[in-house]
Amino acid sequence: MSKETFSMEFAGRTLTVETGQVAKQANGAVVVRYGDTTVLTAATMGGLAKGDFFPLTVNYTEKMYAAGKFPGGFMKRESRPSTDETLTARLIDRPIRPMFQEGFRNEVQVINTVLSYDEDATPRMAAMLGSSLSLAISDIPFDDPIAGVEVAYIDGHYIINPSKTQKENSALELSVAGTQTAINMVESGAKELSEDIMLGALLAGHEAIKVLIEFQKRIVLAVGRTKAEVEILQVDPSLAVVVHAKYHSDLKNAIKNADKVTREAQTKAVKEKALAEFEAEYAQAENLELVLRDVSEILEQMEHAEVRRLIIEEKIRPDGRQIDEIRQLEAQVDFTPNTITHGSGLFTRGQTQALSTLTLAPMGDAQIIDGLDFEHKKRFMHHYNFPQYSVGETGRYGAPGRREIGHGALGERALAQVLPSLEEFPYAIRLVAEVLESNGSSSQASICAGTLALMAGGVPIKAPVAGIAMGLISDGSDYTILTDIQGLEDHFGDMDFKVAGTRDGITALQMDIKIQGITQEILAEALAQAKVARMEILDVIEATIPEVRPQLAPSAPKIEAMKIDVDKIKVVIGKGGENINGIIDETHVQIDIDEVGNVAIFSNDLDAINRAKSMILELIREAKVGDIYEAKVVRIENFGAFVNLFGKQDAMVHISELSWKRTNKVEDAVKIGDTVKVKVIKIDDKGRVDASMRALIEKPEDYVEPERKPRERRENGKRNGNRKFNDQKDRSTAQNQKFTVHHHKSSQGENNSDAKSTIFDEDFPELSTTKPE
Repeated sequence: MSKETFSMEFAGRTLTVETGQVAKQANGAVVVRYGDTTVLTAATMGGLAKGDFFPLTVNYTEKMYAAGKFPGGFMKRESRPSTDETLTARLIDRPIRPMFQEGFRNEVQVINTVLSYDEDATPRMAAMLGSSLSLAISDIPFDDPIAGVEVAYIDGHYIINPSKTQKENSALELSVAGTQTAINMVESGAKELSEDIMLGALLAGHEAIKVLIEFQKRIVLAVGRTKAEVEILQVDPSLAVVVHAKYHSDLKNAIKNADKVTREAQTKAVKEKALAEFEAEYAQAENLELVLRDVSEILEQMEHAEVRRLIIEEKIRPDGRQIDEIRQLEAQVDFTPNTITHGSGLFTRGQTQALSTLTLAPMGDAQIIDGLDFEHKKRFMHHYNFPQYSVGETGRYGAPGRREIGHGALGERALAQVLPSLEEFPYAIRLVAEVLESNGSSSQASICAGTLALMAGGVPIKAPVAGIAMGLISDGSDYTILTDIQGLEDHFGDMDFKVAGTRDGITALQMDIKIQGITQEILAEALAQAKVARMEILDVIEATIPEVRPQLAPSAPKIEAMKIDVDKIKVVIGKGGENINGIIDETHVQIDIDEVGNVAIFSNDLDAINRAKSMILELIREAKVGDIYEAKVVRIENFGAFVNLFGKQDAMVHISELSWKRTNKVEDAVKIGDTVKVKVIKIDDKGRVDASMRALIEKPEDYVEPERKPRERRENGKRNGNRKFNDQKDRSTAQNQKFTVHHHKSSQGENNSDAKSTIFDEDFPELSTTKPE
């Protein structure tokens, strides 16, 4: 097969697809070039897998060479997927999975590799296009192509596949995927946007998706292969009639039990009874294993059909609720003592329960993200854990799986929108949600529990956030939207639509569809129904804790934030870190300074924080014209006295500024060690300060300004006479002559009382000071 290339302009960039040149042993492979982003996608199909599930694997890998970077760590090669890679793989998997025929059981792998990275051309959506197209042009059975786009919202306008700068300025971060006719996946974070704006963004994204679908269809017509004939898992129709007649009534009665544990136990008993009876009946048959597999599948189909029939036809849910009714709600703060943890919240919705625990730390403990973009710190983390005991089962324990990572990220997006800025609240923030019990919608329970923990911990969030999961049961002609779906409705339903937000708007969306998509009308109705439920949950949260606590928990670390000018950062740090390390050694605090001048001082001792802050302020303090100081005389010259205003800042008081009376000799007015009151009268462009003592003394009524002789210049251009060194170059020369560094001992070994030393900081000359020894 020779190389084929297809191109179009899409969202302001050139989109090119190449096939036939690389990865030719895969069932289907394409190279997608979008701007300067390049993604290779290869799709392969294996044999029929055992079991009753479809073994689809979607991987997304970012190679560090794609951004011209070395991997971090000691190994210097890519290893386990990052959180972003895992989330992107899930993002691609979710819209693709429903497009395979029911009963298809061959193993399929779709592998995406980012080969080059353009920060303004999304590799995630390029990989989604490549995944769909590699399947569509292959011989792997795949119903219809899908595509996805990112949508931003800036100043009332929707932007498709925004650039990095546009994303930073957007009130919306939306990824949406779908087919030619409908949307089938949504992932979004938003800054409290209304339902109408969110619906508009979804529809704008879908219009762009249609363009990409047409592009794919053109490529499939040109290079697509005939689909392979594969075995589709189907049950024996005659066996289905027998199973239905014998067990439908018992299964129907079991399904109607409102309690999850009892319902599952009764349903399991019916299935075990059926399998035992058929195993006994077909004990001698060669196809026993096939019969038992079919019976198990038939029972599952019966349960599926009955749950859906009851909801659509009789509007009866498994637990007896109305279609828009939320399960019983309970909320509690301080589940763990705030003398140990920094805040906690327990949220219960029916038989779903989540405990969220807050931890605060200085920004030095924030997570460092090293990906294709520049290395940066992640300030807020929301982690979600789903132990097996939460559903009464045993199972594997270890690192979090894709589902846990995805649910944690959803909660993180929902809550991040209401967090205070770093300037307002200079902490790294971590929430950990432990699902203690689950019967559906545990990710949304974790958001509610997270809100409780943040408010109880004193984090000044803008508003409480609540989340609700909506469901859909559709038979093609009729549909029912369900509020607060439980596990059974999620398992047998067609949609899992999660909506989180405040009273003012939506902060996060996530939607997964098991059918091939849903319409605008269903989306609008689901959003409206979710808003009503969200308000009801917020009522419960606000009744439990009406507002954010005014103070942090006693156990929380104390942090004082301050802002300094960027050009003062080096002053605070000092040569080789001597200044900042000196403050830390003396006060035992932790200090974080970022590149824009945000300073955070951390300690459990408030007095230590205040001392450290005072020391920093002293380092960056600047004299201003008009300021008045009690200053100590530190040096005397024949033309005036030098006084220390504060820290390392000295000022010169010219002999003429010592008094309104004529001063013949500086020592007649002041001596070294005297404390005098001075006023700053001038600061030159090099930061040198002139001060006056007489400016603070009332001028005598008979004062006559003395006649000053014109200053003559020597032949070499330098001025003669008694002067105030107003000339920059002249003053610098004089001071360098006078401030020669010398520190020695007398012949008797004692310090010479007249000896002086000058400290010059090579890196920061403006800090150079002269001190008497």
